[in-house]
Amino acid sequence: MTSQAEVYLQDFHRRRAGATRRAFGNLPARSTHAEYPSSYHALAKRVPNDGMSRTELDLACGDGPLLQILNDRRNAGTKLIGLDMSEGELSAARAVLPPDVRLINERAQELSLDTDSVDYVLSHMALMLMDDIEQVIREIRRVLREGGSFSAVVGRAFLTEEVGEVFLDVFKPIAKANLTHLPLGDARTRSETGWSELLQHCFVNVAFENIEIDWTPTPEQLWLDMLDTYDADRMSEATRAQFKGELLSAFAPMQREDGTLKTGWGLRLVQASAA
Repeated sequence: MTSQAEVYLQDFHRRRAGATRRAFGNLPARSTHAEYPSSYHALAKRVPNDGMSRTELDLACGDGPLLQILNDRRNAGTKLIGLDMSEGELSAARAVLPPDVRLINERAQELSLDTDSVDYVLSHMALMLMDDIEQVIREIRRVLREGGSFSAVVGRAFLTEEVGEVFLDVFKPIAKANLTHLPLGDARTRSETGWSELLQHCFVNVAFENIEIDWTPTPEQLWLDMLDTYDADRMSEATRAQFKGELLSAFAPMQREDGTLKTGWGLRLVQASAA
C-alpha cells in the first residue's frame, strides 16, 4: 500500500524534480578527513576508483547527480543503476544520463533486482524519509553480494548556527497552527544509535562520519531554497507569505556586512559491509 507520506513525496518530486540537487549539488562538503566538491562527491568516494568492474546502485537517485559523478569515472565494465519511486525525478535523470545507465521506477521496499547482484548500494538524503525502513534495509542486504558495501548520506542538523535557532522560532508556531502532521521516515534514522540498531542483524563494520556543509545565503536566497522543502511546499499561499515575512524580518539583524547569513547543514555518512 502506498502511504499518505509516499503519495505526497511522489507529488512533490513530480512538481519540483531536482530539489535535492538544487539544495546540495553546489555546496562544498567537509569532514575531519577530507574536503569534497559536494556531499554527492563524499558519497561517491566510498566506491574505489581503481578500474575494477562493479555493479553500483543509487537508491532514491532523484534526477541523477550521484550517477553522473559515478558515470564520469567508471570503466567499460561497470554497471550503474538508479532507482526512484518518482517518475518525475527519473524523467529528469534520463535527460542527462547516458542510455546505458539503468533507471528503475519502483519503491525501495520492493526491489526487482536479483539477490546478490550488487557490489555497492549508495543513497543520498533519502533513507530518513522512507516508510518501513527495516524492510528497506533487508532489501539492501538481499541485493548486495556478501562483503558488498552500503553507504548513505542522511540528515543530521537542519540549518546550523544561530540561523537554525531563529528559523525554528519562527517556523514552529506557524506550523502548529497551519500544518497537519505528515509522518516522514523512522526516528531511528536520525541518530547513530538508531542506525546501529537497524543495521546490526544484516551488516558488519558499521561506521559513521559527520559531514559539514557551510552555506552563506542572503535571507532572500535562503527563502527561495525553503520553497524546495516539504514544509513550505505544504503551506497555503497565505501561510507561506506570513512565514516569509516573519522569517526575513527575523533574519534582517543577523546579516553580515556583505548581506549574507552564516549557516549550513550537518549531514551524517553511514557506512557498513554486508555480513
